[in-house]
Amino acid sequence: MLSIALIAHDRKKDEMVNFVTAYEHVFEGHKLYATGTTGTRIMANTKLNIHRFMSGPLGGDQQIGALVAKNEMDLIIFLRDPLMAQPHEPDIIALLRLCDVQGIPCATNIATAELLVRALDRGDFAWRELVHKYKPGIE
Repeated sequence: MLSIALIAHDRKKDEMVNFVTAYEHVFEGHKLYATGTTGTRIMANTKLNIHRFMSGPLGGDQQIGALVAKNEMDLIIFLRDPLMAQPHEPDIIALLRLCDVQGIPCATNIATAELLVRALDRGDFAWRELVHKYKPGIE
Protein backbone atom coordinates (compact mmCIF):
# COMPACT_ATOMS: atom_id res chain seq x y z
CA MET A 1 0.00 0.00 0.00
CA LEU A 2 1.42 3.33 -1.08
CA SER A 3 0.68 6.83 0.18
CA ILE A 4 -0.60 9.05 -2.64
CA ALA A 5 -1.42 12.76 -2.48
CA LEU A 6 -3.97 14.36 -4.82
CA ILE A 7 -3.89 18.14 -5.21
CA ALA A 8 -5.59 20.32 -7.82
CA HIS A 9 -5.86 24.03 -8.33
CA ASP A 10 -9.38 25.42 -8.73
CA ARG A 11 -9.53 25.29 -12.53
CA LYS A 12 -8.09 21.74 -12.49
CA LYS A 13 -10.45 20.17 -9.94
CA ASP A 14 -12.90 18.80 -12.54
CA GLU A 15 -9.97 17.27 -14.41
CA MET A 16 -8.70 15.65 -11.19
CA VAL A 17 -12.12 14.24 -10.32
CA ASN A 18 -12.49 12.78 -13.82
CA PHE A 19 -8.98 11.33 -13.70
CA VAL A 20 -9.37 9.71 -10.29
CA THR A 21 -12.81 8.38 -11.26
CA ALA A 22 -11.31 6.77 -14.37
CA TYR A 23 -8.55 5.13 -12.33
CA GLU A 24 -10.53 4.43 -9.16
CA HIS A 25 -9.65 0.74 -9.46
CA VAL A 26 -5.94 1.64 -9.29
CA PHE A 27 -6.28 4.04 -6.37
CA GLU A 28 -8.35 1.72 -4.17
CA GLY A 29 -6.11 -0.21 -1.84
CA HIS A 30 -3.73 2.72 -1.41
CA LYS A 31 -3.67 5.36 1.31
CA LEU A 32 -4.96 8.57 -0.26
CA TYR A 33 -4.45 12.13 0.88
CA ALA A 34 -5.74 15.36 -0.62
CA THR A 35 -6.07 19.02 0.09
CA GLY A 36 -9.50 20.18 1.30
CA THR A 37 -11.88 20.77 -1.58
CA THR A 38 -10.10 18.40 -3.95
CA GLY A 39 -10.53 15.53 -1.48
CA THR A 40 -14.18 16.38 -0.84
CA ARG A 41 -14.97 16.45 -4.55
CA ILE A 42 -13.19 13.15 -5.24
CA MET A 43 -15.00 11.40 -2.37
CA ALA A 44 -18.35 12.76 -3.61
CA ASN A 45 -17.74 11.14 -7.01
CA THR A 46 -16.04 7.88 -6.03
CA LYS A 47 -16.09 5.25 -3.31
CA LEU A 48 -12.56 6.17 -2.24
CA ASN A 49 -11.68 7.14 1.31
CA ILE A 50 -9.34 10.12 1.42
CA HIS A 51 -7.57 11.75 4.35
CA ARG A 52 -8.18 15.45 3.80
CA PHE A 53 -5.81 18.18 4.84
CA MET A 54 -6.54 21.91 4.82
CA SER A 55 -6.93 23.65 1.49
CA GLY A 56 -3.64 24.55 -0.20
CA PRO A 57 -3.67 28.29 0.60
CA LEU A 58 -4.45 27.51 4.24
CA GLY A 59 -1.52 25.13 4.68
CA GLY A 60 -2.58 21.88 3.01
CA ASP A 61 0.40 21.90 0.65
CA GLN A 62 2.68 22.30 3.67
CA GLN A 63 0.96 19.45 5.50
CA ILE A 64 1.62 17.16 2.53
CA GLY A 65 5.14 18.58 2.31
CA ALA A 66 5.76 17.50 5.90
CA LEU A 67 5.04 13.89 4.90
CA VAL A 68 7.30 14.25 1.87
CA ALA A 69 10.11 15.62 4.06
CA LYS A 70 9.85 12.50 6.26
CA ASN A 71 9.78 10.30 3.11
CA GLU A 72 6.28 9.10 4.03
CA MET A 73 4.66 10.00 0.70
CA ASP A 74 5.16 7.76 -2.34
CA LEU A 75 3.48 9.64 -5.18
CA ILE A 76 1.97 13.07 -5.72
CA ILE A 77 -0.43 14.11 -8.42
CA PHE A 78 -0.61 17.88 -8.35
CA LEU A 79 -2.64 19.29 -11.22
CA ARG A 80 -1.34 22.85 -11.27
CA ASP A 81 -2.83 25.77 -13.15
CA PRO A 82 0.22 27.44 -14.69
CA LEU A 83 -1.86 30.30 -16.13
CA MET A 84 -3.27 31.52 -12.81
CA ALA A 85 -1.23 33.24 -10.10
CA GLN A 86 -1.47 31.41 -6.78
CA PRO A 87 -1.28 33.32 -3.48
CA HIS A 88 0.59 30.42 -1.89
CA GLU A 89 3.14 29.97 -4.70
CA PRO A 90 6.07 29.72 -2.23
CA ASP A 91 4.37 26.72 -0.59
CA ILE A 92 3.90 25.07 -3.98
CA ILE A 93 7.54 25.58 -4.93
CA ALA A 94 8.64 24.24 -1.54
CA LEU A 95 6.52 21.10 -2.02
CA LEU A 96 7.96 20.48 -5.48
CA ARG A 97 11.49 21.03 -4.15
CA LEU A 98 10.90 18.50 -1.37
CA CYS A 99 9.74 15.96 -3.96
CA ASP A 100 13.00 16.48 -5.83
CA VAL A 101 15.06 16.19 -2.62
CA GLN A 102 13.35 12.97 -1.54
CA GLY A 103 12.99 11.48 -5.04
CA ILE A 104 9.20 11.36 -4.84
CA PRO A 105 7.47 11.06 -8.24
CA CYS A 106 5.29 14.13 -8.77
CA ALA A 107 3.01 14.72 -11.74
CA THR A 108 2.04 18.33 -12.33
CA ASN A 109 -0.10 17.73 -15.42
CA ILE A 110 -2.54 15.11 -16.64
CA ALA A 111 -0.13 13.53 -19.15
CA THR A 112 2.48 12.77 -16.50
CA ALA A 113 -0.22 11.68 -14.05
CA GLU A 114 -1.44 9.16 -16.63
CA LEU A 115 2.06 7.70 -17.01
CA LEU A 116 2.60 7.42 -13.26
CA VAL A 117 -0.79 5.83 -12.57
CA ARG A 118 -0.29 3.29 -15.35
CA ALA A 119 3.13 2.48 -13.82
CA LEU A 120 1.43 2.14 -10.43
CA ASP A 121 -1.10 -0.25 -11.97
CA ARG A 122 1.72 -2.37 -13.46
CA GLY A 123 3.46 -2.63 -10.09
CA ASP A 124 6.40 -0.44 -11.04
CA PHE A 125 6.37 1.27 -7.64
CA ALA A 126 7.63 -1.78 -5.71
CA TRP A 127 10.89 0.11 -5.12
CA ARG A 128 8.99 2.47 -2.79
CA GLU A 129 8.11 -0.49 -0.57
CA LEU A 130 11.85 -1.14 -0.19
CA VAL A 131 12.36 2.49 0.80
CA HIS A 132 9.91 1.98 3.66
CA LYS A 133 11.31 -1.42 4.63
CA TYR A 134 14.85 -0.13 5.01
CA LYS A 135 14.06 3.37 6.19
CA PRO A 136 16.52 4.31 8.91
CA GLY A 137 15.14 5.28 12.29
CA ILE A 138 15.49 8.82 13.57
CA GLU A 139 18.25 9.03 16.13
